[in-house]
Amino acid sequence: MNIQDYKDLYVFIEHEENKIHEASLELLGEARRLKEDRPSLNYQVVAVLLGEVSEDLLSELAARGADETVYLHHKKLNEYSTLQYTHLLHQMIEARKPDIFLIPATVLGRDLAPRLAARCDTGLTADATKLEFDPENPDSSLLYVTRPAFGGNLFGTIINETKRPQMTTIRPGVMDKMQRNPALTGKVSMQDVSLDGLKDPVSILEVLKKDHMAVDIAKADILISGGRGVGDRFDLLRECADMIGAEVAGSRAAVDEGRIEKDYQVGQTGKTVKPKVYIACGISGAVQHLAGMEKSDYIIAINKDPDAPIFQVANIGLVGNALEILPLLTKEIRNYRERPS
Repeated sequence: MNIQDYKDLYVFIEHEENKIHEASLELLGEARRLKEDRPSLNYQVVAVLLGEVSEDLLSELAARGADETVYLHHKKLNEYSTLQYTHLLHQMIEARKPDIFLIPATVLGRDLAPRLAARCDTGLTADATKLEFDPENPDSSLLYVTRPAFGGNLFGTIINETKRPQMTTIRPGVMDKMQRNPALTGKVSMQDVSLDGLKDPVSILEVLKKDHMAVDIAKADILISGGRGVGDRFDLLRECADMIGAEVAGSRAAVDEGRIEKDYQVGQTGKTVKPKVYIACGISGAVQHLAGMEKSDYIIAINKDPDAPIFQVANIGLVGNALEILPLLTKEIRNYRERPS
């Protein structure tokens, strides 16, 4: 393997019903940032798409940072198949030789990435939270990938010096999307692919989708999150949330105790959130939880322990019992709203 033959930043694009997954848009933005941080490489951002999509979606990829889109076209590829995706992406990698290949750590991505890495005989860093080029060499394309380790108590930085592509999955919600720029245009390299001889032994009999009314806390502008200190009084959080148009979330401790469902868990083993306002109630601020919410625009923490780690990242800290403070907060909000204008 001649590493010098490999170049450019490739991003796997996950899509459904002609809509790009938010995590893929985040990776396009991150790839664009990396490209601009190291102009000496003269790298391009290349989106990789399988299936059949509209011209509008292809244009959206360009507006979100893709210099080129490799479009492996076949209608049946809109339905994910591990075998077919792995085979076709491996062929593409062999032909085009990407230096870096980014895959979102979604359910699909976590299934695909290890299979593809093994097929390419390269390493894979999973569930990354930070990417940067070699800080010691301004002309190097060596990627430094940081991810949580040992249950989030440590963060390790991993490099792949001898294999290509440098492949990693990135947690949804930790990177920033690029601001949409409709003036940007990108090249589309479309290839009609054949699935002959690629019969997947796994058949999808039915796809059951979640209730479309279900809340995605990763998209909420305001979150009120409860921890062990709230106990079973999540009703107080919901009452306050209803007053300010917020959503309710919880820590792993609250989920483990059955106070709130797993879909609403914030943290390393839950979801990464970046709301405008995050109100942490009775949450001590373990490293695992902070990893999922520390990028919130404004953090308000309520905790009885003045030395709780959550106060180290909070913009406002209230030392006290959340079960006593929350009703007072709700009352003040109600009084404010009822005042004559």
